[in-house]
Amino acid sequence: MDKYQLFQQLHLRTGAFVIPNPWDAGSARILAALGYEALATSSAGLAFSIGQQDSAACISREAILQNAQDIVNATNLPVSADLENGFGPDPESCIKTISLAAKTGLVGGSIEDATGDPNNPIFDFNLAVERIAAAVEESRKHPFMLTARAENFLHGKHDLDDTIRRLQAFEKAGADVLYAPGLTDIAAIRTVCASVTRPVNVVMGLSGPTYSVSELEQAGVKRISVGGSFARAALGGLMRAAREVKDHGTFTYAKDALSSSEAEKYIFTPPKN
Repeated sequence: MDKYQLFQQLHLRTGAFVIPNPWDAGSARILAALGYEALATSSAGLAFSIGQQDSAACISREAILQNAQDIVNATNLPVSADLENGFGPDPESCIKTISLAAKTGLVGGSIEDATGDPNNPIFDFNLAVERIAAAVEESRKHPFMLTARAENFLHGKHDLDDTIRRLQAFEKAGADVLYAPGLTDIAAIRTVCASVTRPVNVVMGLSGPTYSVSELEQAGVKRISVGGSFARAALGGLMRAAREVKDHGTFTYAKDALSSSEAEKYIFTPPKN
C-alpha cells in the first residue's frame, strides 16, 4: 500500500517524472541506485534477454509476471508492468491478468488494445473499451493503477482522431493513466494531452524524434517511460564490444565498461527497508 500511495503521488504532483524500464533484477537495482522513483517492466527488454519475440504469443503471462516479480523484489520502488494485451481477447482474460499481477506486488500495469493478429492488429473499439472497463473493475479491488494503451501508431494506423477517441473512452471507463505509444511528434503529444484529463504516459527512445523532459512536461505529459530502449542501449554496447574484438582483435571497449566494484555495489546491495 505504501508503494501504491507513492506511485499515486508521483502522478498527482506538479511536473513530469521519468519511469525507466529495467528488464531484470540487476538493471532494476542500478536504476534504483541512480535515484529513479518508480520502475516499469519492459516486455521488449525481457524478450531480448531470453531470445524471444516481444509478443504475447511468444512470452507467456507466467513469464511476464515472474520477471515482474523479480523486479518488484529487487528494490523498494513502486513497479508497474507491461501486461501486453491481457493475454487474451476477452475481458475475462484482462481481469485474470490484473488479479495475478496485483498478487506479485505490482502497483500498476498496462493493458493494450493490440490483438497480436497482423491481419487485424487493433481490437474493435467497443471490445477494446469493454476490456479496459473489466480491467479497471478488477484493479479497484487492489492497490493498483491501470494504464490503458491505444496502439494505433505502433501498428501503422496513424489515425490521431481514433487514438484520442479510444483514450477518451478508456478514461471514461476509469483508467488511471492513458498511453498512446509511437505518437509522431510533439504536436500530436500535445493534442493527446489536451484531449484527456487523466495523466498521460509518453515513451521516448523509440524510432523518430525525441524530446527532453522539460519539452514533454510543457506539452502536458505526466509520465515518461523508455520502453525497451535502455535494454537496446545495453545490447548496443555489447555489439560494439564484440565487433571490436572480432574485427580488430582489440579490447579498448573495456575502458567504457562499468567497473566490477561499481556493478557489485549496485547489484549485490539489497534494497533498504
